[in-house]
Amino acid sequence: MAMKFRMSALALLWFSGASFAAGGEGLTVPVKLPAYDPARAACRAPTGLQKNLVFVQDNKREFMQGAGRGLEAAARARGLSYRVAFADNDPALMIKQLGDLTTDRTGAIVVAPIDPPSLAPALKKVIGAGAYVGAIVPPPATSVLNAPQYLTGKVLAEAAANYIRTRLGGKAKVVLLTHDGLQFLAPRFTAMRDTLRSLPGVTIVADISPATVDKQGGYRTMKTILLAQPNIDVVLGADTVVLGALMALREAGKARPDQFLGGIDGEQEAVVEIRKSGSPYKASISLASSIFGYAMGQHAADWLEGKSIPQAMDILPRALTSGNIADYERDAAHPGEVYADPARRASYLTMYGNICFDTRDNYINFPWSSETR
Repeated sequence: MAMKFRMSALALLWFSGASFAAGGEGLTVPVKLPAYDPARAACRAPTGLQKNLVFVQDNKREFMQGAGRGLEAAARARGLSYRVAFADNDPALMIKQLGDLTTDRTGAIVVAPIDPPSLAPALKKVIGAGAYVGAIVPPPATSVLNAPQYLTGKVLAEAAANYIRTRLGGKAKVVLLTHDGLQFLAPRFTAMRDTLRSLPGVTIVADISPATVDKQGGYRTMKTILLAQPNIDVVLGADTVVLGALMALREAGKARPDQFLGGIDGEQEAVVEIRKSGSPYKASISLASSIFGYAMGQHAADWLEGKSIPQAMDILPRALTSGNIADYERDAAHPGEVYADPARRASYLTMYGNICFDTRDNYINFPWSSETR
């Protein structure tokens, strides 16, 4: 097995059936990456780049703020300067920011793309300049961070299904607040439907994507749903939209302690709700953004030193409940300690493939996922 992982990157891709696209397009054919090999030999370090890390951030939701805290802590630990380029949900501004970073010879960026197709040409220029590019989900990037999306949705849906069986007598009216228009997130909602379909007493009374992925989007959508379905038992979706739905339920006098509201992202406001006695909010699926942010910051520093880093990384979902939140908050507050402990790190992160400055043409330019669905 060790011999297999020490093959050249080109040989690995040949055996995997992938191919290079012409014109610096990276890997456009999906390939199953092997486990990351930390013993892979280092290569040349990039030259002429600044020793800095910039987070090109889409918006200020808590999930991204957590990623930024992890990135900043890693940059501080590794002696990199750090700053945030905040795009405020403006795709054109984000493209301009990336152009400026290429001109400035920025050494490392992590990006949360707003509009992936329009941003791709600018990201390819940064990659071509030799910088580290870490992307939170959509490619292209030298290193892609994703979650096993189907598993993420399944973990939340199974928590809800268990609650329905044990606390609601097997019967429930369910609202799914989806993001099916976002290709990379759609599998999590497929998993929710698959899981809930196994419960004969469950009726999905609304399966809808809010116009905006924020509290206001969830609030407005739930207000409309309540006009037709005033009694809801379960609401599932991203934390930020489910928190908006909770606002609408409370405003209408339809929030109940025996409801199950559950979200994804481990948003701090959701954690506060879970802690409250009698709150309908029962679970949030954490993707530990400060921990993956710290890992990406470490990989950025390694890249600038010429080391081989993962091509891709999974952040593993875990259901936060009132019984385990304290341990999670401890880890999220100290991502450096988690990263330094292999066992704790492995409970949050799984890493795949190898890439370094010399093999940067192998960057991922397809919708990568570790899941085979």
